[in-house]
Amino acid sequence: MFSREQMAKIMDFTLLRPTATRDDVVRYCEQAKEHHFATVVVFPFWVPIAARQLSGSDVKAATVIGFPFGANGRAVKLYEARAAVTNGAQELDVVMNVSALKSGEIGIIEREIDELVDTTRALGMTEDAKRTLIKIIIEGYYLTDDEKRIAARIISNAGADFIQTSTGTAPGGATVEDIRIIRDTVGPGMGVKAAGGIRTPAQAVAMLDAGANRVGTSTAVEIFEAYAPEDFMQAAGRRGGRRGSR
Repeated sequence: MFSREQMAKIMDFTLLRPTATRDDVVRYCEQAKEHHFATVVVFPFWVPIAARQLSGSDVKAATVIGFPFGANGRAVKLYEARAAVTNGAQELDVVMNVSALKSGEIGIIEREIDELVDTTRALGMTEDAKRTLIKIIIEGYYLTDDEKRIAARIISNAGADFIQTSTGTAPGGATVEDIRIIRDTVGPGMGVKAAGGIRTPAQAVAMLDAGANRVGTSTAVEIFEAYAPEDFMQAAGRRGGRRGSR
């Protein structure tokens, strides 16, 4: 079971509301530093502000690329990635081209993700000699299970750091089954991020139990403050007791 400190450090605190203001960005950054979250995820426009607010802390500035549909051209995504890293982003959440995948354009997906991973790696080392993490969002709500497996294999083969389930803008977000499919496909060595619709400690723990090792949510503060590890230890003990009594 995760300690409270460990739970905080696997959480990406997302601020991707279209009405988000500069004051909101500053507030989210201050809350993230107070709780020691993994990142604050903001729109590209706000990356310089977030990077300055988080400078010197253990919280990273993160942003989205090709958000929310992933249907930008490859060159546009590469430009976005370069600009984001130059402006101080330390992690990128890139939306895969779902439309191309649904059309069977596997080669286009492979080339795009390969180039994004290579570009992000090179830029990160050039900017501050630190590795920039890249997560690829597959938007599982729109994919069949077979398409999820195809996407996961492409992303894993490209060397990305994480596969992420959702943008949070589709009608449905992360599911336990999606996490299991992705984890079964890529094995234990790759990062898997659950995002979209996660609002309670129980939902976060369910995703982690299924194989996620990062959680993205706009309610990170509420989840953290409500999280009590002993509650989940007791629940696990009760489940184990019931299994043992059969």
